[in-house]
This record gives sequence, C-alpha cells and structure tokens, in this order.
Amino acid sequence: MFENLDIFRLTSGLARHSTARQELVAKNVANADTPGYRARDTLSFSEAFRASENGTQLRATRAGHVTNTGSNSPLIETIDSPDPSSPNGNTVALETEMMKAAETRHQHEMALSVYKSSMSILRASIGKR
Repeated sequence: MFENLDIFRLTSGLARHSTARQELVAKNVANADTPGYRARDTLSFSEAFRASENGTQLRATRAGHVTNTGSNSPLIETIDSPDPSSPNGNTVALETEMMKAAETRHQHEMALSVYKSSMSILRASIGKR
C-alpha cells in the first residue's frame, strides 16, 4: 500500500541509485592500479528516474552495458568516466572517486532522511506515534 505513494517510490529509487553508484566507485578504487581499467560511473539519478518515468528503455550496446533493469529498480546505465588516462591506460583518479563517494553518501542520507520524515507525517496523519 505505502510503496505506491510517489514520495516512497522516489526515495527508494534514490537510495537504490546511490547504492549502485557507490558499488561502482568502490570497484573503481579497487582497480586504481589495474593497467587498462576504465573508470565507470552511472547516469545521474534525475536522468535515470526520468527515463524510468517515461517508460523508455536504455539501449544496450554491449553485454553488461545496462544494469539493474528489474521492475523494482531504476534504470541505471554504466558509462565510462571522462577522466584522462594514465600512461598504463587506467582512467581512475582517486580524487574524483572520493568526491563521487562523498556525493553518493550525501544522496543516500538525503533519501533516508526524506523517507523517515514521510513516515513520521504518515504516522501522524493516521494517529500513530
């Protein structure tokens, strides 16, 4: 019943998106010294959410290109990071990845905060504390 409310669907989508992005950041950091590794990132949450709202499907151009396309998850496309590569072909910049990790943590905390506030409002409206 409550999962049909837009605010809960939105916050759940933001939390799932930030989780997926944090996984990619962790993989990028883990492969920072791997020759030829290309840093990955996701579409922004607004782009992924807009695509799922419009019912448009992202086009997969290679295996594993589009991930997390289950019915309960937002569309998340893995894209190459535009950072320049090092001499060994690796495109991971640890400073950039740490910035992404901090931004992603902030998005996840915001999603949880909005979810908790919405639950409090819902409880108050039905007379529960």
